[in-house]
Amino acid sequence: MKVLMMHRSDGSSGGGQVQMQRLRSGLVRHGIDARVLCRERSQDDSVLMRSRPRIERWISRFTERAGLNDIHLVSSFGVPKMKDFMEADLVDVHSLHSGTYSYLALPALTANKPAVFTFHDMWPITGHCHASLECDRWKSGCGNCPHPEIYPAIRRDATALEWKLKRRSFERSKFTIVTPSKWLHDRTKESMLAGCDVRHIPHGVDTEVFQPLDKDHCRSLLGIPKGKNVLFCAMESMHRPLKGADLLVQALQKLPESLQKDSVLLLFGQTSREILKQVRMPVINLGFIQHDRLKALAFCAADLFVNPTRAESFGLVVLESMACGTPVVAFGVGGVPELVRAGITGYLAEPDDPSDLCQGVVTLLGDKKNLEVMGRRCREVVESEYSLELQIRSYIDVYRQVIAVGA
Repeated sequence: MKVLMMHRSDGSSGGGQVQMQRLRSGLVRHGIDARVLCRERSQDDSVLMRSRPRIERWISRFTERAGLNDIHLVSSFGVPKMKDFMEADLVDVHSLHSGTYSYLALPALTANKPAVFTFHDMWPITGHCHASLECDRWKSGCGNCPHPEIYPAIRRDATALEWKLKRRSFERSKFTIVTPSKWLHDRTKESMLAGCDVRHIPHGVDTEVFQPLDKDHCRSLLGIPKGKNVLFCAMESMHRPLKGADLLVQALQKLPESLQKDSVLLLFGQTSREILKQVRMPVINLGFIQHDRLKALAFCAADLFVNPTRAESFGLVVLESMACGTPVVAFGVGGVPELVRAGITGYLAEPDDPSDLCQGVVTLLGDKKNLEVMGRRCREVVESEYSLELQIRSYIDVYRQVIAVGA
């Protein structure tokens, strides 16, 4: 079987790319020829998507001003003519937005090729955003967008038009949808894609890489003083409002002074000096960690993983933490409650409520014996429901079914 996976990049910047690469590596181990079709190539076996930079830049001057993203990528219409595409048995689309592909070319992409569309967020069913927050206009047609700043941002509100353009393109296309969470599956069935074949396959994690390690040894390697409570937070960028850096700071400021003095904050990702100045406890900034085993070391060094995000379709870092036996305190948004089960694998706080997030940290750190029990339960849940091997086998089954139907 030959599978061509589509994304803007074949790297590992962002949860979508990370999970796609883990899936690809697993497919290869199962004897499947899986490669990535992308516009930004860093690996020799990836396939570089063709581009037409001059005309696309010229078109984008008008489409971006009009509030329409990505439709300027007219080179997308040439993808079905590429040799690697024609030789593939199936294409698995992992991203269409943010400079990957024009969704207007999706009918041409799927006309004669079995296709799977793996959703990583809400973008396919909205008029522009990848997370709708409190807005539910995506169910009926968007327009009057309350959050034009949400990534991918728009300069003008053309969400009603983009929603209609997407719907028309999807109606003329043929693909099977895969969502990582039941939450996103249910949103999809309420959307313009309600009539499509939608499958739920949770993301998986390599339980041999992400596994419990000796906590004291991990802390020693990271230079963490003995006898401290360790809180860990990972976010791609503190500058992105949806990641909730402001809510994290507010929650930490509300911690009892004695607990702040006895705690250390581990941070992973792009940090902000302005935001960190507001944190009244020692901070160890790990920056970006590319190697999964080093990530596991950080998760294992922590007592708690704190996830302050305002929107989350699945929660890959939450899953990684649980695989390492580290309980989670998070807001009950999106697909997070499927992983963070109150009183079992962590604490679910009310969305956008830093006081409740603080209460979760205080509650769990206040009962270390129960915290250890939660850690074991986290590991048990991951091993039984979220292993990478389980995800890979489920994908192979879907691929085979889609190819058989399209044959």
